[in-house]
Amino acid sequence: MVPPVAVSPLIKTARWSALFLGMFYGKQRFDYLKPIAEEERKVEEAEKAAREERERIYKQLSEANTDTILK
Repeated sequence: MVPPVAVSPLIKTARWSALFLGMFYGKQRFDYLKPIAEEERKVEEAEKAAREERERIYKQLSEANTDTILK
């Protein structure tokens, strides 16, 4: 088995720097997107409630229209 090659300190520093910069960027991006996602969730909840209400009304109306003496 071949012994591992010594990695240059410059390369090690570049790797660690890239790691920390990526973590920093990810945190900033998450903090930027989080409020947008929360707002989208609120809008989706409101739309879902309205859609469910429309479906409930439609169901009641369709049941009322099918209630006839001919059943």
